[in-house]
Amino acid sequence: MALYMDSAQPEDARRAQQLGFIEAITTNPILVAKAGRPGLELLAEILDIFEGPVFYQVSGDTPEACIDAAWEAYQVHPGRVIIKIPVTLDNLAIVPRLSGIDVAITAVFSPAQAYLAAQAGALYVAPYVNRITRAGGDGPATVRQMVEAVRDTKTEIVAASIKTVEETLAVLRAGAHHLTLPLDLIEAMADHTLSRQAIEEFDRLQPA
Repeated sequence: MALYMDSAQPEDARRAQQLGFIEAITTNPILVAKAGRPGLELLAEILDIFEGPVFYQVSGDTPEACIDAAWEAYQVHPGRVIIKIPVTLDNLAIVPRLSGIDVAITAVFSPAQAYLAAQAGALYVAPYVNRITRAGGDGPATVRQMVEAVRDTKTEIVAASIKTVEETLAVLRAGAHHLTLPLDLIEAMADHTLSRQAIEEFDRLQPA
């Protein structure tokens, strides 16, 4: 299981590189828009900062346009760009046409969608955990069902849209292959009142 960081901010990418245990960075159009920069320009900068893979979402008015956009993004740094495509039946049909590119199917809300993504050959499926729960479902339980749906395939579940430490732990118990979390949630996971108290005690005992 690997931990990814969900961000399109270069400073977050720098922090991920410093930490050393973040395996990949995931971006999406909303995060790119918040950064206020052209997407491919931002992708190139993040790849310069961070040594691991970077997920980048593409779209197009036609399948051919989406495929062209995917190859354009992939060529920014071949082998380190993972292309994200939102789940629709027509978009799933694009996956086999992107031979040589690792593809993540995103905005996934059901085990049936995850199953189809695996059959299309997607390497990753990204369910929106918290959004599933807010819509009246059970995000972690749905992740567990998705893990079962892609069993015995090469497809792995990258749980996204996770908002709290408790939700993170629930998704881990559900068997997600990987998690992608914003930096502030990763920081929250590392913090605990009792840990801070213990550290303060240690500091008081250090010789002057």
